Amino acid sequence: MKKILIIAILFILLCLAGVIWGFTRTIPAANSVQINDLVRVASEMDCEIESVNHLTDGLEQLFYEMDEARGNRDRFVQVFLLIIGIFLIATVIFLHYYYHQKVIAPFQRLQGFAKQIAGGNLDFPLEMDRSNIFGAFTESFDLMREELQRARENEYKANQSKKELIASLSHDIKTPVASIKAITELMLVKPKDEKEQKQLETINEKAEQINALITNMFHATLEELEALPIFPEEMASTRLSEMIDVSDYNQRVTPFSIPPCLVLADPLRLQQIFDNIIHNSYKYADTAIAVSGFFQDNYLVVEIKDFGEGVSVEDTALLFQKFYRGKNASQKAGYGLGLYIANYFMTEMDGKLEIPKSNEIKDKKGDGFTIRMYLKLS
Repeated sequence: MKKILIIAILFILLCLAGVIWGFTRTIPAANSVQINDLVRVASEMDCEIESVNHLTDGLEQLFYEMDEARGNRDRFVQVFLLIIGIFLIATVIFLHYYYHQKVIAPFQRLQGFAKQIAGGNLDFPLEMDRSNIFGAFTESFDLMREELQRARENEYKANQSKKELIASLSHDIKTPVASIKAITELMLVKPKDEKEQKQLETINEKAEQINALITNMFHATLEELEALPIFPEEMASTRLSEMIDVSDYNQRVTPFSIPPCLVLADPLRLQQIFDNIIHNSYKYADTAIAVSGFFQDNYLVVEIKDFGEGVSVEDTALLFQKFYRGKNASQKAGYGLGLYIANYFMTEMDGKLEIPKSNEIKDKKGDGFTIRMYLKLS
């Protein structure tokens, strides 16, 4: 590009020099010898009229030659200027073509490449052209595309490995769970007393629940929560009492009653929610648990309350966030996913989880923690 510009500038300067030279060329003056000869010849003539005519004709010829020389000079300058104009036009056209091919077109290709990459198409190669000013960038961008494509392939392989691992673990876990169920069913044939029978039934139900949850592991992980299937159905509220009894394996829930009605819920996911909430009360409060039910708007509200230290006002607004754990959980094992998952399940069942405002007012230690489940009425 620089060489072309230098050559064009030199040619223009040369043309300008030629024009200046053409205009400054001196038109040759009449030859004094020829004029003297004309005067001498005219003076030797006998006829005065012929002498004047001869002198006049000679001078006209001399002036004609001078005019012709001046005209030749002007034509030379005009041709020279025409050549310069044509060259300038050709130079502009060439520079425009060169600029389009070497600057605009490569930049447009880079724009198209960026759009393809932004759209997730990593199989769109960028042709390399070292002759344009973006040549070095072209290679770098294509290397970036290859690295992104390689990273995507590695991510896909990692996800596949994770799914295969989950499938393998699920298969391995199913075997001992099946053994637990078989032994429990055998022990249920002749239980020692009513308490033992209830405990064995709880073990059997938990084993069945674990078996159902393991099946879900084939389809989703905690990072892919949205893949977990939820199938709300019409169910009687009396089943809620049974689910709470199954979750309350430490028998901390005090006697309660749930108003009879029909709600829309997924039994498997609802059991997970009760398990999570009651297990949290076991872990963080370790007190009695009060359960109550009432109607509000178009919902059946199930309120679960413990009598532990509760949570701080700062934690209350964040408990449903993924991986968040309150200050009271620092010494307890966990991942901060329980309430997040429970809230997601309730939302997908057209319900919701709510922490009432009463949790934000702590007058004394031991006010406990309350959470409400809003189940859509059928």
